Amino acid sequence: MTFRLGLTGSIGMGKSATAQIFRDLGHPVWDADQAVHRLYAPGGAAVGPVAAAFPPALRDGGIDREALKAVIADDPAALDRLSAIVHPIAAADREAYIARHADAPLVVLDIPLLYENGYQALMDGVAVVSTDADTQRRRVLARPGMTDDLLALILSRQMPDADKRARADWIIPTDSPQAARRAVDHIVKEIAARA
Repeated sequence: MTFRLGLTGSIGMGKSATAQIFRDLGHPVWDADQAVHRLYAPGGAAVGPVAAAFPPALRDGGIDREALKAVIADDPAALDRLSAIVHPIAAADREAYIARHADAPLVVLDIPLLYENGYQALMDGVAVVSTDADTQRRRVLARPGMTDDLLALILSRQMPDADKRARADWIIPTDSPQAARRAVDHIVKEIAARA
């Protein structure tokens, strides 16, 4: 039976790099952010329903994320409506991915807002990536277009790191690539031992 490992962590904690470690070890990784990009692309399953609810977001046969952000900025209730449309479509995509990898002993589900959306209940275990607040801030502010205000807004919508760590089955320190790799190796061995 496939072990569903939820991988999560706040912005700038090193989740993408950690997901890549799992991939490098040969474990399939479903990435929620990549899935939404794919679902918003021309021909994607979310294009029709999102365009019907938010017509200004439709551009060149796909959903323009910047136009969608502008709609949400003008109407705070729009985010809840959008989530109600996109979450079930993304969930179907996730389940189809798991079904395609049913022979894998471990499937990693990279979901940024895992705890915030209650998805931990769908997992067999959860690993949280974490580093200190200064490192997190430095990483995030190095991103193009990121500001202190935008970082504060994003963090206000995410569960605090300490709360995520308290709920996690495993914590992956991302202070260095080596520390993250050691933690991933430990998790993989522990899951294999349970099988």
